[in-house]
Amino acid sequence: MFEIDGSLKSGSGTILRLAVAFSAIAGEQVRICNIRQNRPQPGLKPQHLEAVLTAAKLCNAETTGATLNSRELQINPRRIIGGNIEAQIGTAGNIPMLLLTILPICAMSEDPVRIHVTKGGTDTSNAPTINYLINIMLRALDKMGIVASISVGKYGYYPKGMGEVTLTVKPASHKKPIRLQNFGVTRTVRGVSTCTYLADKRVAERQAYAAQEYLLARGLASDIKIVNDTSNPMQKGSSIVLWAETNGDAILGADSIGEIGKPSEKVGREAAEGIFSEISAKPTVDVHLADMLIPYVALIEGTSLFFTRRISDHLETNIWLAERMLGAHFNIMKENGLFRVEGSN
Repeated sequence: MFEIDGSLKSGSGTILRLAVAFSAIAGEQVRICNIRQNRPQPGLKPQHLEAVLTAAKLCNAETTGATLNSRELQINPRRIIGGNIEAQIGTAGNIPMLLLTILPICAMSEDPVRIHVTKGGTDTSNAPTINYLINIMLRALDKMGIVASISVGKYGYYPKGMGEVTLTVKPASHKKPIRLQNFGVTRTVRGVSTCTYLADKRVAERQAYAAQEYLLARGLASDIKIVNDTSNPMQKGSSIVLWAETNGDAILGADSIGEIGKPSEKVGREAAEGIFSEISAKPTVDVHLADMLIPYVALIEGTSLFFTRRISDHLETNIWLAERMLGAHFNIMKENGLFRVEGSN
């Protein structure tokens, strides 16, 4: 049995999410104590609990301590079974974080998997937006031979949520390591600016224009799609995601969400500042994608390689767990102002 102390490293939900995923994939029990110990409200919140329960369904696992606010959890996984699974968060808890928990498990399934998630947040603070996963994360997984798609039924924002998303993952028979070595030259920046029931205030347009203006002043052309969404009358909101297109290997993205009292122009500018910081440093993955890739690097046979501009707490935590639970090996070294991350299972 794996014994994982959730107060170590970042002390955040990332320990819970990856420990659950790695337990299911390794087929070995895990006990996690001090769950989210370093967060203002420790323990399992609705989005964390639903992620655990969904993962348990995927591998027909027995669970102990899978209750709201629990600080200790034990999971005994069986075979990953795939199939059609329903999940419901019930708050504005972040759907993308739930998907990041179960995606590594789905990628190892021998059967197709369809996860339908309702009553959650697609675009909330301190987490990637759903369009970041669609346009950046899934693009990286495709390079590894993992065939996955995400469709949005309803966008969901804080505080009501009520978003709806479907994840579909096909069995991958030819998974391969990812090797992103060359940044290349930036051709353009693309993006999606979305607002829900805010078309009358031109929120999506204003976000996009502010981002384009910021980037153009720094010599970067951009093409940003405007989406005036009407999927969720229960909760207005907005977000924008941008990504760089280069003639090299780089997969770089940045996003930002709207909030009450936050001007649309600031939302667009934040995303533009984020993608410009990445492009200026010339890594091959952005800071957030770097930690998201670690589970797949640890699971897929062969040696993966990428460059990132910063080693985040989440990246360190994910590497620590992958080495401890899956026996993966990672090496990080500074090279030309960037961090070269190399890993193998």
